[in-house]
Amino acid sequence: MYKLGIDVGGTNTDAVILDHNLNVVSSIKTHTTKDIESGIDEAIHQVIFQSKIDVNNISEAMLGTTQATNAIVERHNLGRVGVIRIGYPATASILPYTEWPDDITKILSNTYSLVHGGYEFNGDEISAFDDEEIVDVLQSWRGKVDGIAVIGVFSSINNDQEQKVEELAHQILGADIPVSCSSSIGSIGLIGRENATVLNTALFKVIKLVTDGFFNALRQEGITQAKQYLCQNDGTLMSMDYAKSHPILTIGSGPTNSIRGAAYLSKQENALVLDIGGTTSDIGVLVNGFPRESSKSVTVGGIQTNFRMPDILSVGLGGGSIVRRLDDGTVTIGPDSVGYEITDKAKVFGGDIITTTDIAVKLGMCSVGNPELVSDLNDEFAQQAMAKIKEILEDGIDRMKTSSKDVSVILVGGGSIVAPENLNGVAKVYTDQYGGVANAIGATIAQIGGEYEKVYQYVEIERAIAIKDAEKQAELQAIEAGAVSETINTVSIEEVPLSYAPGDTTRVKVKVVGSNH
Repeated sequence: MYKLGIDVGGTNTDAVILDHNLNVVSSIKTHTTKDIESGIDEAIHQVIFQSKIDVNNISEAMLGTTQATNAIVERHNLGRVGVIRIGYPATASILPYTEWPDDITKILSNTYSLVHGGYEFNGDEISAFDDEEIVDVLQSWRGKVDGIAVIGVFSSINNDQEQKVEELAHQILGADIPVSCSSSIGSIGLIGRENATVLNTALFKVIKLVTDGFFNALRQEGITQAKQYLCQNDGTLMSMDYAKSHPILTIGSGPTNSIRGAAYLSKQENALVLDIGGTTSDIGVLVNGFPRESSKSVTVGGIQTNFRMPDILSVGLGGGSIVRRLDDGTVTIGPDSVGYEITDKAKVFGGDIITTTDIAVKLGMCSVGNPELVSDLNDEFAQQAMAKIKEILEDGIDRMKTSSKDVSVILVGGGSIVAPENLNGVAKVYTDQYGGVANAIGATIAQIGGEYEKVYQYVEIERAIAIKDAEKQAELQAIEAGAVSETINTVSIEEVPLSYAPGDTTRVKVKVVGSNH
């Protein structure tokens, strides 16, 4: 049986087919199209045609996509959201949508209500939860919103009030109304968790287009037996049904797929990953085979959130980055790029714009296009440009290192041909013939994941019991996402003491992975 993996980036849509031993059977790199779906269609068609396999033998199909990110950034296809914050009057000083850009607030309808309820950090109620209050709010929103976002104060300790609101929403607004509960979306911290939950609700329309489009593209090629998955931003997979209720988890899955693919190709578990695309270079950190998670809050489309994201540094250097010599003789690289038009505009392909790919070909580092077309480039100019490329990459690597020691770097991405062989601060560079499609490979080899986070007071519950409880909840999330319980393993356990809270209060976060068979 075979696995099919597709990763849709800003410039390229990549597809790979792996056999049952996870060896690459076929790989293809095509241009991303404006409507996305036709690009996916073309990539699937080409990779199957190239491999000559029977489509009935494809058992799994995985998709990594930037559609959710693009929808937020471009303010496109977002739904109207009704926000219910459970925690009145304690949270009235900062209202929902505070510090949101006006344009997206208007699209989402700016509809919200603060209701009684919520919890203190020790589990005591802030104020009495009132069912009738919720019913009145929901009835007043009938026909005005496309989905409901529910956020309870300290719902990471107890989410029963959020679940009660979800139950009432389905009773009053219909079983099909999408509802997002913050306890399953974001981390600790009310406003960041609220923002992530609101965005998740706004993305329900987008994720339906993605899942339907992927299903139709597969069916068009006769792939009807394969189980379908979307990639999460922590390097794992989720089932289509789970993705439909957690679309926010697809944001950032592209760089994550590259890191996971790099780990697989290099057989390394701890290293830096340098993924050079057409416009940017993404530098991530591989820790025990998974991307290092960012400790900073994440801003998406001008909105600050606190859901999990890989720790990625993006620099403006890619295979299509434009190279210029200024009047004072200095050479600059980017940050603008010819992007997916590189095969039309770069000199080596018959165009008239000098790119980093032209420099690499001129210096004999790679052989693409027609080398004769860059023979007129000045040698000194080319050397200056490569020195600048080297400087940009070394600076980025240095910023992601956690010590002064030299590190191992795994080089992947379609633009990796522009990277010099030797980099200061790097002990060894790993490359692979399939590095250009590492993102699609990362999508294909990923396991199904689950993650759970909760605040415990160790004076009330023993540490071992608390960790066991968090592991159990993470396993349940993985099962809901499509994993078989017998295959689930714990990847990491993180404990963070909350010094400002009494009772040895500790935030526990557990990550697990499993397979679907």
